[in-house]
Amino acid sequence: MNTSLLRATACAILGLYGAAAHALDPLSYANYDQVKTRALHLDLKADFTKKTLAGHAELTLDWLNKDARRLDLDTRELTISKIEALDARGRWTKVAYRLDKFDEEKGQALHIDLAQQAPKVRIYYRTAPTASALQWLTPAQTMSGKRPFMFSQSQSINARSWAPVQDTPSVRFTYTARIEAPEGLRVVMSADNDPKATGKGGWKFNMPQPIPSYLLAIGIGELEARTLGGRTGVYAEPLRIKAAEYELADTEKMVEAAEALYGPYRWGRYDMLVLPPSFPIGGMENPRLTFLTPTMIAGDRSLVDLIAHELAHSWSGNLVTNASWKHWWLNEGFTTYVTTRILEKLYGDEVATMNLQLEQEEAIESLKEIPTEKQALLMRAADTGSNTYTDEGLAYPKGAWLLRTLEQRAGRAVFDPFLRGWFDGHAFQSVTTEQFVAYLRSNLLSKHPQVMSDAELDEWLYGPGIPASAKYAKSQRLVALDATTAAWLKGETPTAKLDTKGWTATEWMKFLNDIDNKADAARLKELDAAFGLAKTGNNEVAFRFYRAAVHAGYRDVRPQVQAFLMSVGRKKFVVPLYAALRANPQDRAWAEGVYKAARERYHPETQVGVDKVMK
Repeated sequence: MNTSLLRATACAILGLYGAAAHALDPLSYANYDQVKTRALHLDLKADFTKKTLAGHAELTLDWLNKDARRLDLDTRELTISKIEALDARGRWTKVAYRLDKFDEEKGQALHIDLAQQAPKVRIYYRTAPTASALQWLTPAQTMSGKRPFMFSQSQSINARSWAPVQDTPSVRFTYTARIEAPEGLRVVMSADNDPKATGKGGWKFNMPQPIPSYLLAIGIGELEARTLGGRTGVYAEPLRIKAAEYELADTEKMVEAAEALYGPYRWGRYDMLVLPPSFPIGGMENPRLTFLTPTMIAGDRSLVDLIAHELAHSWSGNLVTNASWKHWWLNEGFTTYVTTRILEKLYGDEVATMNLQLEQEEAIESLKEIPTEKQALLMRAADTGSNTYTDEGLAYPKGAWLLRTLEQRAGRAVFDPFLRGWFDGHAFQSVTTEQFVAYLRSNLLSKHPQVMSDAELDEWLYGPGIPASAKYAKSQRLVALDATTAAWLKGETPTAKLDTKGWTATEWMKFLNDIDNKADAARLKELDAAFGLAKTGNNEVAFRFYRAAVHAGYRDVRPQVQAFLMSVGRKKFVVPLYAALRANPQDRAWAEGVYKAARERYHPETQVGVDKVMK
């Protein structure tokens, strides 16, 4: 059989698994056009002294090519002791394998050679203490200071650092696991978590819905559980559980609101794990157990849009997944759009519009720092690697803006069933932009051609920036705030006369964005004295105040900035603050000293980001 015919046959078979024919993911070594993982079982022991997970992974395989005899997997820094395959007689026998040369971005390809197509293989291995997905925290880095903590962050291609898998969003599998951990520590995973489990005989898990590898997740630590609703709950460190329970009280209502818009929640339970502050991102949508940064706990539920976003992934991203990371906007742009709709349904149009306007304004501001060729939702170049991918951050608001434009022009009576049909028709599948465009043209534009021309659609997808035809969100409260901000900057309204009693967190964020690089140190000092911004418990507000303070040279807040950088590891906050400090010669040496002390507290992903700006 010739090569082209072989690939065509494999792609046809892939179609039976819900995936359309598309090029293989260049960030994976897996030969998933030949053989695919259907199920994974992990049996691992956590060793906090050695900072390793050790045991075996068992892969259940579906062979797509009857002539294939090799299984290629993704790994990074895994030490493999042996590999076994299940033969036709039900016996486990050792098989030959080899690891390719290490690649800084992709890790190592693991090639397993088989005499015959095996239904299952077992890989015995241990992780490295430096596994890129795992952070091992000392007791001192936790709230109680008594017990250690470990958590994973597998997205985008870091699952391969703690499990030998086909590490691509194009492959989905169910999984089970048995995890041993030190006594007194609870294990949770992106699976069904039993709050009554004791861990006797190992902590056991089952994920019955097929997921891509980047949603494989684990957390181990001193944890307590609280029930929020009939199918929602939260896990957190004992000293944080009460605050987490209060902050997340509306979660069940959010699930119901999303279901009313986009169909049933298909993952059973929706639980959340509030992690230590070193968690590098705001949230990670691991199915059945969203991972959350504690920086969203403001004490007044003012930052719950983060929960709405991670919940929205239960439809866009988890249910319908980008086939490769080139199509990232299909996960994050769709999710950002759905987030706004959930907020509107729960908290009203004004709250949703304020959030949306701030989101759009920050997107426009970000264009100043993004190379023009990276401002598209999708680059036209073939998917050959991460150099062909566009800016990750812009994909969120720009993708959402495209969908909102379609909604505004078609009307919700047309657009809402269209979007729900996309989720329903592609559930538990991995998709490309080309598939969405085909669906859009067939199910919306062919019936309502006035909604968007091919030329405008191309501009949204492949053009830089935000198209001139885009309609901007306008909140009347934020329009009024603009006038207040302008008067304050001109000195017409003294700081003491600023009427901020009714301001929401969104209004404070916009105000601080708008005075950044415009107000001097004296004005920042006045604000701090009047409103205690350096000590606010809202981390979104605190970050923006600290950034403005650094730009203005207001160094009285250095103790608070240092405390923030020493205790918070969220990249969204930490990297821009170090960049601002690094840019000013008077702050550079101080920032380097803070980073030297703080670096070990950060997740590897955050370390990489700060290392770049500090160089």
